[in-house]
Amino acid sequence: MSADNRTEVLPETLTLALQQQLGERFSTARAIREHHGKDESSYPHALPDAVVFPHSTEEVVAVVNLCRSHGVPMIAYGAGSSLEGHILAIHGGVCIDLSQMNQVLAINAQDMDATVQAGVTRKALNEQLRHAGLMFPVDPGADASLGGMASTRASGTNAVRYGTMRENVLALTVVTPDARVIRTASRARKSAAGYDLTRLFVGAEGTLGIITEVTVKLHAVPEAMSAATCSFASMAGAVDTVIQTLQAGIPIARCEALCATTMRAINAYSHTSYREQPTLFLEFHGSKASVEEQAQQVQQIALELGGTDFVWATHQEDRNRLWAARHQAYFACMQLRPGSRAISTDVCVPISRLTECMLQTAEDIARASMPIPMFGHVGDGNFHLVIPVRPDNRAEAEEAKAFNQRLVDRALAMEGTCTGEHGIGMGKIDYLKKEHGEGHTLMRELKHCLDPLNLMNPGKLIGD
Repeated sequence: MSADNRTEVLPETLTLALQQQLGERFSTARAIREHHGKDESSYPHALPDAVVFPHSTEEVVAVVNLCRSHGVPMIAYGAGSSLEGHILAIHGGVCIDLSQMNQVLAINAQDMDATVQAGVTRKALNEQLRHAGLMFPVDPGADASLGGMASTRASGTNAVRYGTMRENVLALTVVTPDARVIRTASRARKSAAGYDLTRLFVGAEGTLGIITEVTVKLHAVPEAMSAATCSFASMAGAVDTVIQTLQAGIPIARCEALCATTMRAINAYSHTSYREQPTLFLEFHGSKASVEEQAQQVQQIALELGGTDFVWATHQEDRNRLWAARHQAYFACMQLRPGSRAISTDVCVPISRLTECMLQTAEDIARASMPIPMFGHVGDGNFHLVIPVRPDNRAEAEEAKAFNQRLVDRALAMEGTCTGEHGIGMGKIDYLKKEHGEGHTLMRELKHCLDPLNLMNPGKLIGD
């Protein structure tokens, strides 16, 4: 469904100026605009009036200056894999596609950091790091761009050991709404010099400026890696295994819990034969001896909590197959109800409340009229749901909205957050207000201070 009912077009003077500046890297073609007017969310498509493809920070500055002088909105675009409508041009304007800014500018192996243009994807960076024995561990599943991952404060399956983008971004180059270029920090691993501007822009979802370069921490590739799956009769046993593992100080690298519905979807989609009941996907990093010790410790905890069918994957091909199945869970779950559109949501709670939150959510799922898979990065208290809703079915849409509201209220009551990973975009603005209270008011004041004309991704994160 498209929401491209707008009648406004770009001012002719702006069109001519952008064409002169970028040549063929400026487009108003319908197909290009349609591609940039949708993401992985369930929201109606909203097309920009034009799309530009800069190659440098200087070209982004030029575009920002031109748009600002004409009062035209700007939406930064990475890989289009967001789940809450982050890149939809709901007020039209110019989409700034940073995908052609895809140069790895520096790899500082001794310092274990790298600086890249915003359009570099995580897989592309890891390919360049492969021969140096280093890796960039933040893995949201999609091959997202580093600029987009910084903007949405992405995380993923490795976050329990290596942290999220918040912990792995050292510095940013940002073009502000008034076309200034700022470097938010140095490459030093710590600093007590002034406001933490890096953290201001990490997670700002393109509402305060456009990230053009990212300096990230790198990590050594472990000597050994081992993955495993383990089934449980109940979700409580699976989640309690994770909690006890963390409380025992076992440095697990990845820890995913998937409900029986999700496992059924994965088997059908990926042609696997996992037991269709609550399951943990685990991974251990370290020396060969430490990996073996960690695995044995977790296996013992799991056995005491009803875990069965431990299956180990030590070869890279087997591990890749296991995690490919996990990363494809979203698409697998969509096939449970062909023809539906997915309303995705996530919350995050303190580890001590995770079992309670997931079990209460499972009880809510049991009362729903549609199958709702539940899975997530339980090592840091974050889990996801995919709610399949038939298009144009108002009753199901209202049911999904009410379900999501109960989920968020449950998480907030447990001192959690309305989103641990997906971000706010245009979908969780009201929940952000509820979570932060006066903090949300301060966010609006910061937005107005830095972007008084409201031209940077308007209508997202804090609303209009």
